[in-house]
Amino acid sequence: MSHELNLALLIGAAVLLVCVGAVRLSVRLGLPSLLVYLLLGVVLGESGFGINFENAELTRTLGICALVVIIAEGGLTARWSTLRPVLGPAVVLSTAGVAVSVAVVGVITHYALGVGWQQALLYGAVLSSTDAAAVFSTLRRMPVRPRLAAILEAESGINDAPVVILVVLLSLPAGITAPWWHELGLVVYELIAGGAIGLVVGLGGAWALRRAALPSAGLYPLAAVGLTVLAYAVGSVAHASGFLAVYVTGVVLGNARLPHRRAMLGFADGLAWLAQIGLFVLLGLLASPSQLGAAVVPALVVGLVLILLARPLSVLASVTPFRYGWRDQAFLSWAGLRGAVPVVLATIPLSAGLPGAQTVFNVVFVLVVVFTAVQGVTLPPVAKRLGVAAPGETTDLQVESAPLERMGADLLQLEVPPGSKLNGVHVDELRLPVGAVVTLVLRDGGAFVPEPQTRLKTRDSLLIVATEQVRDSAERRLRAVSRRGRLARWFAEDGEDRRQ
Repeated sequence: MSHELNLALLIGAAVLLVCVGAVRLSVRLGLPSLLVYLLLGVVLGESGFGINFENAELTRTLGICALVVIIAEGGLTARWSTLRPVLGPAVVLSTAGVAVSVAVVGVITHYALGVGWQQALLYGAVLSSTDAAAVFSTLRRMPVRPRLAAILEAESGINDAPVVILVVLLSLPAGITAPWWHELGLVVYELIAGGAIGLVVGLGGAWALRRAALPSAGLYPLAAVGLTVLAYAVGSVAHASGFLAVYVTGVVLGNARLPHRRAMLGFADGLAWLAQIGLFVLLGLLASPSQLGAAVVPALVVGLVLILLARPLSVLASVTPFRYGWRDQAFLSWAGLRGAVPVVLATIPLSAGLPGAQTVFNVVFVLVVVFTAVQGVTLPPVAKRLGVAAPGETTDLQVESAPLERMGADLLQLEVPPGSKLNGVHVDELRLPVGAVVTLVLRDGGAFVPEPQTRLKTRDSLLIVATEQVRDSAERRLRAVSRRGRLARWFAEDGEDRRQ
């Protein structure tokens, strides 16, 4: 027993370290790291090192646990000031958009592949959910307009809830489903109740953490993650959407003034990486390479229908009322990344023993690998081509400095991109709000503390300290100057994101 435990720890540690190192490789190649983790799982599996793993029920259970952690991290790191303006289109895209995607994929798959309606709609439901881990890890490394990135992140955090409900209903044996109006009412109830539970747990948890005098700073991150798990459990017991409850709780906690907030976000980020690594390796182990060959053609057919027809139509129906232009819609369509979530959802009918479930799992697995690679590599040039890239946007630096936390301040980084009208502007001409100041300039490999008359140049990197109260207004001012120069206010430029 001791020998087996030591061997398991050795293999687990080796896999973890390889996966951590693979993140750097995947960033250099422009590939989502999940593909490396899936490949590693396949290599460790029956066709590689010979680990025979076929427990779909255990995979589903552990996958749901991992998704809870991943979605919680997405909520904790989401800024309400960025999320609030896009909440409407994100909710519509996560509900009505899901319905459109399921219908289009289901109908075309039924006739193109000759499968039954239940299996065809199951394809649509499983693949209608974008993956939070893939979206978060990809978009947060890309300079994309904040409004578009916020829609995609919010969608990936919200759409798991209705999709899980649909997949569970479609995985039931034929003949025992309730009338459509009953199922629709159930979906509405679960979403509303899940959101309400998440709000209550988040507000109550934030109130308690602000007043608790815990003996160690390390207990606050544990408590925050524990609250998100509590929200999922309460939601599940109340037959509500636990995933939505997790996301809402995370958003509330992540935007509250809590002690040791930076440590909390850092802990959640590390825990989410661990969940992603474990989940993707496990899914790779579950896959049988000998069966994947027959799934290539159906995967390509379903994938093309999804990417070229279902996703664009769902985006068109969802965000057109909010006056998003065709360029924004094209990017939202192409950036609907799939990842572990569809594969995890495919284990639900597999564990239920539904006829054809193994085929669904194999097709979804191949589709995710192929199309995630294609979309992940092409997303940056597509964003640039569509004109939705924003190289001058400020980005967070993950700073663990205790003084900044006690001061309620954030450290921002800004690089002056080519073509930006920040080039040539003096530091004092930025007219940043009181509470924000440029503290350091990195230029030509060196760094110096700027004077008020220091002139900014293209490719300069600025470090800016801003209090939490003025952070958003400082970002808007920097965007305004980047677009219109030092006289931005004279041109009525307010720095808000512009939709085409």
